[in-house]
Amino acid sequence: MNDPSRFDLDERQRAMLAEMGVRVWMPEPSMVQAVAAQETVLAATVASLSLNSVPAAAAVVPVQVRPVPVKALPVAAPQPQAHPPLPVGLADMDWAGLRAAATDCQACGLCAQRARSVFGMGPAPAQWLVLGDAPGEEESAAAQPFAGEAGRLLDNMLKAVGLSRTGEGAAEGTAGAYVMHATQCPTPDARNPSPQELSTCSAYLSRKVALAKPRVILAMGRFAMQALLQTTEPLGKMRGQVHRYQGVPVVVTYPPAYLLRNQADKGKAWEDLCLALKVVQQAT
Repeated sequence: MNDPSRFDLDERQRAMLAEMGVRVWMPEPSMVQAVAAQETVLAATVASLSLNSVPAAAAVVPVQVRPVPVKALPVAAPQPQAHPPLPVGLADMDWAGLRAAATDCQACGLCAQRARSVFGMGPAPAQWLVLGDAPGEEESAAAQPFAGEAGRLLDNMLKAVGLSRTGEGAAEGTAGAYVMHATQCPTPDARNPSPQELSTCSAYLSRKVALAKPRVILAMGRFAMQALLQTTEPLGKMRGQVHRYQGVPVVVTYPPAYLLRNQADKGKAWEDLCLALKVVQQAT
């Protein structure tokens, strides 16, 4: 048989299938022709399709690529600016050499903020040395420790125990009080002085104490106390006691600026002044 849609079985094969119970079905010629016609139509349809006949909606949609955030690399913190060391021979300078060194000092960053350095004032030798916290802009402008209202309150406190920062009007037999600050330059925006800044100025403090030869040091403020005693204890806890700096008795009290804002603590400050006065009288 030449028809590819039909099975070419001989008689023997048909007999074998019949013995196996397999029914041999042969499609009708009309059915074969119908299937062939459908296949022809389908092939023609597929051939007629082209890429341009694809609807626009079926076009390939471009893929949106979202940028991947790139994590910024950490920036190294700026290194602190190096400053020249303290002058050589500071520990052996006299008053004139020490003042000149302080005027030109650039050993820490506070030098960039000052209008003028605040060296200190008073007789030397002095019976008392009064040490305050860092000076403010008012002190820097006047080049004088404890300026303004705080300075006037300090002068009245010293007068009450027979002292003055100039030595004038002091009680007989006394040499007055030498007045200074823990740093010689104001801090930016009146912030607290850092431990490094206190440490840098401590060399000047040490030499001034050696030159002034006070019988007692009155530390007025937390940072004045830290500069002398190297402690971070609360100021209130350190009051009422006699401490030592280079062998000199130290009495701790509140700074005048604080007392202007807290009038109730003036009585405590008076007790501290009396304690310092007692120390001097016992040493006489």
